[in-house]
Amino acid sequence: MHNQTSFPRILAFIVIGIGLIAVGVAAMALLTLRHSPWPQVERETSAIPAKVDYAAPALTLNDLEGNPHSLDDYLGQVVLVNLWATWCPPCLEEMPVFESFYRDHSAGGFLIIAINDGDPLSDAQEFVENYGLTFPVWSDPQYLSEQTFETMNLPSSYVIDRQGRVRLRWVGAISRAMLDQYVVPIIEE
Repeated sequence: MHNQTSFPRILAFIVIGIGLIAVGVAAMALLTLRHSPWPQVERETSAIPAKVDYAAPALTLNDLEGNPHSLDDYLGQVVLVNLWATWCPPCLEEMPVFESFYRDHSAGGFLIIAINDGDPLSDAQEFVENYGLTFPVWSDPQYLSEQTFETMNLPSSYVIDRQGRVRLRWVGAISRAMLDQYVVPIIEE
């Protein structure tokens, strides 16, 4: 009888011992990585654009004040069209990046058009005010931009060159590093 009760106890000690060893190994691995002599590379979490080449689609929507605008109105400029919504965390993440990039490059013929995808007008207006956005924001209560650009993903962004050709397509949030790497060369053309 004595042997039967000690076996589960021994098994429990073995399992606990293996668990402690695993925790110790994991801790050592983390410490080793943290103090590694190898340079650490910062991981880029931004989406990488697909290079494309097609005519910019025809799209006319109203801005947040109710004034109509068309993509055709901006021929001769480099335009980043961004489809976003207030409920979309990656969309919220990239807006300050867009504002900074826009301020740095708008004098060079660069424009961002942020198309709010389906939010009530008051929500989009409040968002623009809270984030201090200075680039144009259009309202799309009927999801026409999704149909026009053939996407259901938010955020989605498209870069249209000065000749009216869509050159880059992003699905997902965009970092400043990706804007600098992919959009600046198009602005400088």
